[in-house]
Amino acid sequence: MTSSILSAAFERHFGTAPALLLRAPGRINLIGEHTDYNDGLVLPAAIDKEIRFALRLNGTDRLRLAALDFDATYEVALAEVAPLPDGHWANYQLGVVAGLRARGATVPGFDCAFGGDIPGGAGLSSSAAVECGLAWGLNELLGLGLNKMTLAHICQTAEHAYAHVMCGLMDQFASLFGRAGHVVRLDCRSLAYEYFPLDTTACRLVLCNSGVKHALADSAYNQRRQECARGVEILRRHKPAIQSLRDATLPDIATAAAELGEVVARRCRYVVEENARVQALTAHLAAGHPLPEVGALLYASHAGLRDLYEVSCAELDVLVELARAAPGTFGARMMGGGFGGCTLNLVATEQVNDFVAFMTAGYQRQLGLGLETYVTTLADGVGALAG
Repeated sequence: MTSSILSAAFERHFGTAPALLLRAPGRINLIGEHTDYNDGLVLPAAIDKEIRFALRLNGTDRLRLAALDFDATYEVALAEVAPLPDGHWANYQLGVVAGLRARGATVPGFDCAFGGDIPGGAGLSSSAAVECGLAWGLNELLGLGLNKMTLAHICQTAEHAYAHVMCGLMDQFASLFGRAGHVVRLDCRSLAYEYFPLDTTACRLVLCNSGVKHALADSAYNQRRQECARGVEILRRHKPAIQSLRDATLPDIATAAAELGEVVARRCRYVVEENARVQALTAHLAAGHPLPEVGALLYASHAGLRDLYEVSCAELDVLVELARAAPGTFGARMMGGGFGGCTLNLVATEQVNDFVAFMTAGYQRQLGLGLETYVTTLADGVGALAG
């Protein structure tokens, strides 16, 4: 959606030109899945799939939204902002407004039109892009002076309170802090972060969308959080210094195995091993090691998500196994919350077309399903668009 098309759509809905145009990207996560809400390490990047926004203060006490991609509108008095039924698309923006006000900001009436090309249900965090774009835009329009980390926390709280998904901070952080040509390692405990270049001349990150999103995804996500919290509670009895799974080791888990039980022990083991994989992968990137070494960690991550954390599904597993035989593949894994969405594939640049053809034919042959693929470029985080 070009700036001129976005501006015209805004004017059609609201009768005047927008005051601010901006973009908020989706994200991939190279490695470090389900570690963010365990105080762990993640390695996301913003990508060139994004939501674009047009904004203007409207001089009233009302919030007016226009979702351009599905031709829907929503309007409410600011005094009446409250969560809508689960699944309503406006909850993300309403949660941001509530979060800004909880921080002491005065949010007057405004108009917002938005739309983009982040495929829904693909695990690319379209919801975080919607949240972060609005939060950044209002911060600019109102001169609130909030820094990007504060905005990320406001957006995370919006997801918790209004969408009822108890996400970690990674998705919002990546949308706001992305840097073109880089992945960024975030320590979800200290919030320290460091950028690592990922040279996409030698490789590309190709997303294969399974095309499925199983209904249990959100409930299972919240259940995994509860299982991890239960694991910490038990581990602390043996070692009080353990405040989160970030502090645990594999020997700690082995010591408490009987009390943890088989399922919770598997969850804990996965998180500890995944944090170690993030450290190993960034060491490879920093040292300029060959891409197969990076790719091997992606395969190992998928095995852990499938066997220990149990958030994969048949479609994702088929795609990862197909990728092992596909031309140019260095590594592959499921990405995101699980039970559908995309696999992330590290593919030699010169073989991307052959890879896509192989995967498309194989997915159709094995499961009778069509395959959407996206060849991504690593992009900057949220920012203004030229008018």
